[in-house]
Amino acid sequence: MLRGRHLLSMGDLSGEDVGHILARATIFKEQREKGILSDELRGKTVALIFEKPSTRTRVSFETGIHELGGNPLFLSAQELQLSRGETIADTARTLSRYVHAIVARVTSHDNLLELAKHSTVPVINALSPLEHPCQALADLMTIQEKKGRLRGLKLAWVGDGNNVCNSLLLACSLVGIDVSIACPPGYEPNAEVLELGRRRAAESGSKLEVINDPNEAVFGADVVYTDVWVSMGQEGEKMRRLQDFKGYQVNAELLRRAKEDVIFMHCLPAHRGEEVTDEVIDGPHSVVFDQAENRLHVQKAILTMVI
Repeated sequence: MLRGRHLLSMGDLSGEDVGHILARATIFKEQREKGILSDELRGKTVALIFEKPSTRTRVSFETGIHELGGNPLFLSAQELQLSRGETIADTARTLSRYVHAIVARVTSHDNLLELAKHSTVPVINALSPLEHPCQALADLMTIQEKKGRLRGLKLAWVGDGNNVCNSLLLACSLVGIDVSIACPPGYEPNAEVLELGRRRAAESGSKLEVINDPNEAVFGADVVYTDVWVSMGQEGEKMRRLQDFKGYQVNAELLRRAKEDVIFMHCLPAHRGEEVTDEVIDGPHSVVFDQAENRLHVQKAILTMVI
């Protein structure tokens, strides 16, 4: 169903696609726990283009490709001729002659689109300024594991309407999860993504709202999610952002407004003491390291389905 397709956005997937990815990821997770590894990518090479530093994304992709019998080929920005003026189009055309897929963590979403436009092998978005679909899929897998279902749940996002938020609202709208996003004025999710999310939510029967009050957003939530207030490349905005996000910290008091069995999620890395307290991220409701692990299984599913 996904063979030969790019995965640049959660908007590229249907609800059925998401179901297949999660089912396959669950199988990979169960097999790994039993010490069973697949060789579905034997003889395949996957290029990993990383223009931004990474811990979870790089390690999970490299480990996943290796466990599938494939060869991960890491390429930093400095190792590519892009840094010396070669066009993205020529890079895509060249790599397509060598590798079986390209995983790209990029500083520009437009560059990702250009890479995919000229690539004849599947391109997977491993994070762009606009979206982070692999993270959102791992989040859905984690929610399904912890709650036993997806449809009919409520997820509250507290903080910056960033790339993770963009992908997550699209993911939730596909599978019937209600989403309440609480962010300061001026930090809303991307307008086009939000519009697509609202259309998808209407189709799935879920609700999607953007408000400013975190207390209202988390009330009755099954899932509370946050991310850093200052992402990579935004260091120059740090003081202003810390001021703007006052009152948006996920702490024990805020979490008490959610359901008693709420789970707390964060895509990591966390800036403890800013967007979340130690008490919450290390507490009994936290599933952040389950999310991190599930990146491995979801990405293995994606790779084997597109290659």
